Amino acid sequence: MSTPGPIRLSPRRRNPLIATLAILVGLTVIAGIGSRIFTDKLWFDSVGFVEVFSTQLLGELALFGIGFALIGGLLAANMYIAYRLRPQARRRGASAILDRYRDLLEHNLLLVIAVPSVLIGGLAGLSASSQVLPVLAWLHRVPSGIKDSKFGLDTTFFMLEYPVWRLTASMVLSALVLALIAAVAVHFAVGNLASGRPRVRGAAPGPVARHLSVLAALVVAVYGIENLLDRYGLMVTPGVLFDGLKYTDDHARMTAKLVVAVIAFIVAALFLVNAFVNRVMVPIVGVVLMVASGLILSLIYPTIVQAFTVKPNEPDKERDYIGKHVQATRQAFGIDNVSIEDYPAVVNVTPGQLKEDAATLPSIRLMDPGLVSATFEQLQQVRGYYSFPNTLAVDRYTIDGKPTDAVVAARELLQSGIPDKNWNNIHTVYTHGYGFVSAYGNRRQTNGEPVWITRDIPPVGDIKQTQSRIYFGEETTQFAIVGRLEGQAPLELDTPGGGTTGGESYNTYDGSGGVGIGTLPLRAMYALRFSDVNLLLSDRINAASKILYDRTPQQRVQLVAPWLTPDKTTYPAIVDGRLVWIVDCYTTSSSYPNAQSVSLAEATSDSQTRGSTTLDERVNYMRNAVKAVVDAYDGTVNMYAWDDTDPILKAYSGAFPDVVKPKSAVSPDLLAHLRYPSDLFKVQRQLLARYHMTDPGSWYQQSDLWEVPSDPTPGNSNAKEPAYYLTIRWPKESQAAFSLTGVFVPKGRQNLAAYLAVNADAASPDYGKLRVLRMSGSYQIDGPGQTFNQITTDPRVAQIMRNYTQGSSEGKYGNLLTLPVGGGLLYVQPIFAVRAGTTSSYPVLTYIAARFGQHVGIGTTLQEALDQVFAGDAGASTGELPAGTPTTPTGPTAPTTPTTPTTPTGQVDQAAANAALDAASEAMTAADAALKNGDLATYQAKVNEAKAQIAKALQAMGR
Repeated sequence: MSTPGPIRLSPRRRNPLIATLAILVGLTVIAGIGSRIFTDKLWFDSVGFVEVFSTQLLGELALFGIGFALIGGLLAANMYIAYRLRPQARRRGASAILDRYRDLLEHNLLLVIAVPSVLIGGLAGLSASSQVLPVLAWLHRVPSGIKDSKFGLDTTFFMLEYPVWRLTASMVLSALVLALIAAVAVHFAVGNLASGRPRVRGAAPGPVARHLSVLAALVVAVYGIENLLDRYGLMVTPGVLFDGLKYTDDHARMTAKLVVAVIAFIVAALFLVNAFVNRVMVPIVGVVLMVASGLILSLIYPTIVQAFTVKPNEPDKERDYIGKHVQATRQAFGIDNVSIEDYPAVVNVTPGQLKEDAATLPSIRLMDPGLVSATFEQLQQVRGYYSFPNTLAVDRYTIDGKPTDAVVAARELLQSGIPDKNWNNIHTVYTHGYGFVSAYGNRRQTNGEPVWITRDIPPVGDIKQTQSRIYFGEETTQFAIVGRLEGQAPLELDTPGGGTTGGESYNTYDGSGGVGIGTLPLRAMYALRFSDVNLLLSDRINAASKILYDRTPQQRVQLVAPWLTPDKTTYPAIVDGRLVWIVDCYTTSSSYPNAQSVSLAEATSDSQTRGSTTLDERVNYMRNAVKAVVDAYDGTVNMYAWDDTDPILKAYSGAFPDVVKPKSAVSPDLLAHLRYPSDLFKVQRQLLARYHMTDPGSWYQQSDLWEVPSDPTPGNSNAKEPAYYLTIRWPKESQAAFSLTGVFVPKGRQNLAAYLAVNADAASPDYGKLRVLRMSGSYQIDGPGQTFNQITTDPRVAQIMRNYTQGSSEGKYGNLLTLPVGGGLLYVQPIFAVRAGTTSSYPVLTYIAARFGQHVGIGTTLQEALDQVFAGDAGASTGELPAGTPTTPTGPTAPTTPTTPTTPTGQVDQAAANAALDAASEAMTAADAALKNGDLATYQAKVNEAKAQIAKALQAMGR
């Protein structure tokens, strides 16, 4: 039988259309990538952080090159070596498929080797480049000075070094495994390896055996190194009882990893010997034994130790490990210095009991930031294209020389409220919001509305604002085109009124923010970036135009400091006359040795933050290392090192020098508005529910386990009660302090277990001091749920709420606040009225309920409610105006009451004054009756009538 000739591969005719399309697609991809990189560079230039861009880009390119060269290069080199080792004379006809592969290799060697090497190498390079931040931190690591309990290594080894070493070992192992597979495939294709039955000893050519043996030796050796690294990984592994090193890890898995590593090194040595001695069965048997021993030592043996040694004696066997775990967790989350003191809270009431709390009572916040958002919306929205957040922020300002808790918000542009959502309106006309709005947290007008500190457009009030336009804010998610040539009319809608004709006024942005887009190439690049051809076609873009994008405070902070995790809550403030956004930022890690990991999304979720977009990141280390400030007008980002002892902050400050300013650069006005961050407090609160117990026995038995109670107010079922910013006076201290507070109940119970507060005033020397009041274990103090039940079932409260139900208004309970006053705990809950069935209704504060011990009071003022609770005399004034006294906004544009002829100054018309006061009294009586019937329209009309009559009385008295 004749030997078959070589198989000839007939060349395929190339389709020019396909080639053209491929070239066009390639050019489009390249143009898209290039425009993205260049426009990113322009953005970083505009914010003054181009070194962040360049450092990351160079790092990504370097890591891409390393990953590409390591995996792609090893793949290509070993495929080529295998091809070079092909036999010079080959037998054909044994396998048609094998013959075809051989011919393909010989005729297209470069293509066969290059395509898989480039593709796999490219993927490896992209994977490596995504790790640029951990690598930069590793290169600039600084010791923390804290050692782990097992190896005595600095904690930064686990947080900054171990992840990089583990990543490197994994990448090298992947590269070697792929190279081995590719080499075997080529050896097989060229006939170096037999197909079919096994070959006898010595049949494989020597060079082939050496090649494959060396590769196998390297694979097994790196696997051994991974097992050595895994010994350190046991310090950060999750567990059922707790995370970190446990008894079974220390006495079984730790030894198993070491033994498997030693076996791997021995097998690697056998493969190297096989490269010269050609005893392939010896290392193969070694691999089988290594796998078997790995299964026994890593899986079966630890399971036996856990089941038969640890489980029956778990409290004793794990005691030392629990103690070290608790200590590490408290260190990792900054709760190791929390102060816990017993608080024998009194439940009895006596007249004058709150005398020592005279400085605290006037500061009790009555305006619920979650409810009065709708009030801000209705009274200060002005137009439908403006909006306020669903939950407002709480800050403090000095008004008339006194620190004042305020409910604050920024009037932002609402894209969905734009009347005509065409391209020009969205991107060139409706470009910004306007105004900082604030109200006293502890005051209300007689009609229940907030007492404004600042309001209206342009803003007026007691907080002076030199710049309050909002081009950068939480709702500014669309790009904007701003800037006009000299002589061109402005296009950007500035205010709904105030123009020369009494209509809208317009503005031209003159800030430093944004990127110039006045040339055709730049317009083309941004058209590619945003996939928007209008950026090329619009006549509104000229030589003076800028484009504003990436405009939310969190976006801007994360872009200039991608190694930080921002707090979910960003709040506005007026600092040195300018509206800015304050963003608390965290350094986090998931590899702090022996610490418990927590889910950020779960720990920070409560009744006010449900539906948050926070990623479900698990961390076991957290520090509020940086305070960031974003200017609302020009988008400037300033970051300040708040915790300069944090090793992660030090590492990234070394990688990105001068990006974070020193704490000393914080201005006094900014310092007055910095506060303790809510997300950190919530995480610490969740951990303290168990980790307040430092004794391993108590911790294991969970004998004093706490939990965060559910928010008792209607509509918040199963959602945790929020943490509240309040001004409180700590027991036995003389001064009240702005604080962030929360409470605990025993696990599965509703009575109060503890009260937690942290000094939230950044200007205070006690800032960040966590303190806990532990309730007595001999008698019960009612928790929030029980207190809410007592308030709602109180006959006076129930009657008032029935009036709402029977009328046209709905009663809404506000946040239930807890304050340590009078030697016990005072609960305060505002009650709001909302007219039912109308889209224009909004909550107004009508009553305040209070509870101390078993005593409940309710009144139209907090003072009235407290006096009811404390036997007719609380002993201190809340500082509120008497019920029925009108309170109007302050400022140059405050609404004025109707004027009537007045008597000359200094002359008194007593009869007219008395008549006016009687009329005012009758109007207020009618207003109260209307309110009880739920008729808010009549209520508002009668209140306004009373205001007018009081004004007449004042005029009649010559005032």
